[in-house]
Amino acid sequence: MEDEETTTTTPTMTMIRAVVEAIHSSPSQAVLYLAGGASQALGWLMSVPGASNTVLEAVVPYSRMSMIQLLGKIPAQFCSDQAAEEMALLAYNRALKLSRADSPVIGVGFTGSLAGIHPKRGDHRFHLSTRTSNGSWVSTVTLSKGLRTREQEDEVSSQFLLKAIAKACRVPSTFVSELTRSDSSSESEKTFDEDEELKQLINGEVCFKVYPFSNDLHASDAERKIILSGSFNPLHDGHLKLLEVASGICGNGYPCFEISAVNADKPPLSVQEIKDRVKQFERVGKSVIISNQPFFYKKAELFPGSAFVIGADTAARLINPKYYDGDYKKMLQILIGCKSTGCTFLVGGRNVDGVFKVLEDFDIPDVLKDMFVSIPTKMFRMDISSTEIRRSRGVL
Repeated sequence: MEDEETTTTTPTMTMIRAVVEAIHSSPSQAVLYLAGGASQALGWLMSVPGASNTVLEAVVPYSRMSMIQLLGKIPAQFCSDQAAEEMALLAYNRALKLSRADSPVIGVGFTGSLAGIHPKRGDHRFHLSTRTSNGSWVSTVTLSKGLRTREQEDEVSSQFLLKAIAKACRVPSTFVSELTRSDSSSESEKTFDEDEELKQLINGEVCFKVYPFSNDLHASDAERKIILSGSFNPLHDGHLKLLEVASGICGNGYPCFEISAVNADKPPLSVQEIKDRVKQFERVGKSVIISNQPFFYKKAELFPGSAFVIGADTAARLINPKYYDGDYKKMLQILIGCKSTGCTFLVGGRNVDGVFKVLEDFDIPDVLKDMFVSIPTKMFRMDISSTEIRRSRGVL
């Protein structure tokens, strides 16, 4: 039975549209994982022009096996605060990989147990969570049994989800969610400062953090990243020039530096070490990404479609079976995996064992040749290294 309390009115739909328009006008981009409800929210988001500005991906892991594969485990409860929060974190990390480099991202998780064909023994309820770079928000709503149809319960859950996304986008939501006195709701929120966020990154909870210091508005619209990875201890003119030249070769792209906080054969960087190195990029107005992946085949998974700028010394290691347990086939398999992500490698000349070498000096396997692009020596050559700078300063 429908009444004024459980039916969306035309004014409410007008307000919902206004909220969706505000969400699409914000710079935030989101990935949504929804199971068991809130389906109308996705329709509202997708039906208003500008959805591609906001929605990077939406997945409905409805079956038990789909949810298990998403979470990577069998959850204690499929419909719970914990499940929604874990879904939101997974969605957040997915959004980082799919978004533009300078866009704030949101991970959205929702799991519900709403009215169905057969009566439910437990409560009709839903749990939703949003995750951003500086916080996590979780809410549980329990609905009165028998008060609404399935469609009406889905509508209420959709309203709550839309308000949560608006809050994460920092835009106002002017409509009131349609709860009655017999319904109940609760919410909790955690905020993270920069130190906590970097700790989460080092521990593997978050896959990377972007510091978008660049003021290049044209590059900020590019989805492809042009990445120069290194320790940058310290950052020097050679690094800046190399990325500039590589960006010119690539054309459209978002140029940025990348530091892995986790090293293959050394302890991870401390939070303070990361912040000190980041300051170098802030001073010169260049964007930098802090990740937790020291290996290029893992970086390729984090930054699909990117162009990685490397020196000839790094290229020599990439194609040396020695670094793949002496297994040539393993090397090919891993590098073909990199290629399948759409990544390429721009190779600049560098001293290798005391001899200056360029890409053409190496025997690249035929199946990988189109993944490597040479940076001409006439466009870039600088033999100085961070190690030599530290040695000259008496740091080593």
